[in-house]
Amino acid sequence: MSLLEIKNAHLKLDDKNILNGVSLSVNKGEVHAIMGPNGSGKSTLSYMLAGRDGYELEEGEILLDGISLSEMEADERARLGLFLAFQYPVELPGVGGMSFLREAVNSRRKFLGEEELDHLAFVKEARKEASKMYVKDEMLKRAVNVGFSGGEKKRFEILQMAMLKPTVSILDETDSGLDVDALKIVSDGVNAQRNNDNAIVVITHYQRLLDYIIPDFVHILSDGVIIKSGGPELALEVEKNGYSGLINAASVSYTHLTLPTKRIV
Repeated sequence: MSLLEIKNAHLKLDDKNILNGVSLSVNKGEVHAIMGPNGSGKSTLSYMLAGRDGYELEEGEILLDGISLSEMEADERARLGLFLAFQYPVELPGVGGMSFLREAVNSRRKFLGEEELDHLAFVKEARKEASKMYVKDEMLKRAVNVGFSGGEKKRFEILQMAMLKPTVSILDETDSGLDVDALKIVSDGVNAQRNNDNAIVVITHYQRLLDYIIPDFVHILSDGVIIKSGGPELALEVEKNGYSGLINAASVSYTHLTLPTKRIV
């Protein structure tokens, strides 16, 4: 059984079809990359998986470890083990970073039937993981993402991932706005979380992130459907030739499949 299963997902926004039958199976221990041009539906797919308001399926189903997510709110999906790292992490004025992390971690531990961490145990664990992401104590004392640089926001996102230990992590264009040094730190943090019991889905425009987070599978999304899947070499093909050739080939293939055949009398 797949850890994450997306079955024939259809979704509309403002009466416009955005996802037009996305199907994807992700198994334990796998890293999948979803690539595609602007407007292909990549971020919409991530919001739909995470349960963002207004991004409910018109048709299809999402299963996390065999459990349907379709009727679950975003917080329920998070406690179950789904994590979304945002392309543009939001600021939370008045909410301290350490308090935010502790509440999120203990909420998930309680859901799993595990003992909640007391203050001292949590601080020790948070500082240990934060040091790996070059997140200083001063950042943890500040309001979440308020006044953070782009790189600091992304490092704090991956710190959350490390603390929550999700079953499936969705990284929505995590490389956006990062310089080379920040990209390496963030990628190292993601790679440190890879194991045989979880899965990661990386959503990106570009090959460069996949030089650091090497996927097992690459999928090309265009016009709300996956038009081609392959290994890491598919990302290299996109880097070299762009998306247009793949999109045109998929369009020709689809036309040949759907053209009516001449009736033989």
